[in-house]
Amino acid sequence: MNLPLYPEFKAVSLEDRDLFRSFQSRCPVEVCEMIFGNIFIWRNFDHPRFTIINDNLCVRLEPPDEPAYFLQPFGTTTIPETIRMCLEHAPRLSRIPASFAGKFCSAGFHCAADPDNFDYVYETRDLIELKGKKYDGKRNRIRKFERSHAHRYVELTADHLAACHRLFEEWAGEKDSPDPMAGAQRDAIEQALTHFESLQMSGGAIEVEGTVAAFSIGEQLNPDTAVIHIEIVSPKHEGLAQLMNREFVKNGLASYAFINREQDMGVPGLRRAKQSYHPHHLVEKHHIWK
Repeated sequence: MNLPLYPEFKAVSLEDRDLFRSFQSRCPVEVCEMIFGNIFIWRNFDHPRFTIINDNLCVRLEPPDEPAYFLQPFGTTTIPETIRMCLEHAPRLSRIPASFAGKFCSAGFHCAADPDNFDYVYETRDLIELKGKKYDGKRNRIRKFERSHAHRYVELTADHLAACHRLFEEWAGEKDSPDPMAGAQRDAIEQALTHFESLQMSGGAIEVEGTVAAFSIGEQLNPDTAVIHIEIVSPKHEGLAQLMNREFVKNGLASYAFINREQDMGVPGLRRAKQSYHPHHLVEKHHIWK
């Protein structure tokens, strides 16, 4: 592959997977937006393009609902100068973890927190065990579901993808919305299902009376953290969402210490849902500009 050396840029495609992962292995990421799988499945909305600046991989996103921005450069070489060069092509860097912002905002840049995009991170054992009074409601819903339905958890493979597509179409039909972000979310889920094997993601599904009624998809974010990108659950079964959450972590992600379940985007209902699982910590994100 011919790398796009600055000032050339290249649109992100599936062929770039191993290149991105080679940079990410040398520069482990903290925020959900930086992992290749997320960049790829959202590419029709964010229009990501990348270039190599000072041996750092730099990704520029141009979503329709906010100003263009760069992610944190993947690399460690001449970072302040790399940031300045990025800011020649976009007004800001965004989704920048606090660790990076704290290190480089003193180098002549402005920084501000972006709380609607903070990632929620949970201890894996908490999501599996659901111990203590604070999880009483989750356990009760799971027990009620288990008493009422014959079901089984399965590892997500190519054999289940057609059934997942059908469930997703049913789920999307009930959530039909003119909001462009809703359309972008539906496209991202479709991309994850279509390219599930090529992206080397992991997933799980729950069959209820022989039919896939829930599925979840994630991948490694860094050596001690997995990120869950997608969780689709049939609204017909109370307690199934809580069971899907627990079983995917228990069966597919138990080797990681932490689970990143991404941000709430400032949506009150989503914020309450994520807080109800009592995160271990939040990954704070910032904007950086001149």
